[in-house]
Amino acid sequence: MSDPSSTTVKKVGNSIGLIRVLIILATSTIIILVLWALKASQQDPYIQTTLSLKGSADKGSRIFRINCAGCHGITAQGLVGPNLREVSKRLNDKQIINQVVKGRTPPMPIFELEPQAMADLIAHLHSIN
Repeated sequence: MSDPSSTTVKKVGNSIGLIRVLIILATSTIIILVLWALKASQQDPYIQTTLSLKGSADKGSRIFRINCAGCHGITAQGLVGPNLREVSKRLNDKQIINQVVKGRTPPMPIFELEPQAMADLIAHLHSIN
């Protein structure tokens, strides 16, 4: 028969080992989350530049007709792509920029617009609310 005190010592030892593993896992998770948050908080220079510019809704309307109307409709009512009326109420400007330049949701293609052209497009999208 085994000594009950040795069984208790083994259980305590196993508990301490489990606690150490959990602490290491929690610490690793926190470090990963902090690093991810730091990376996410860094502002993309393209977005910073675009947001610093004043856009022209008239110029943005032309850009929209050339690049966007084929999928979103001439009045942004949506065709293959979604309705973009009031899009600036659903998405902030940074989200709109990322959608356009990164094509976040298929079948949205990626567009490479100069910052001023993007600022103009955003001004147009605000004007169709």
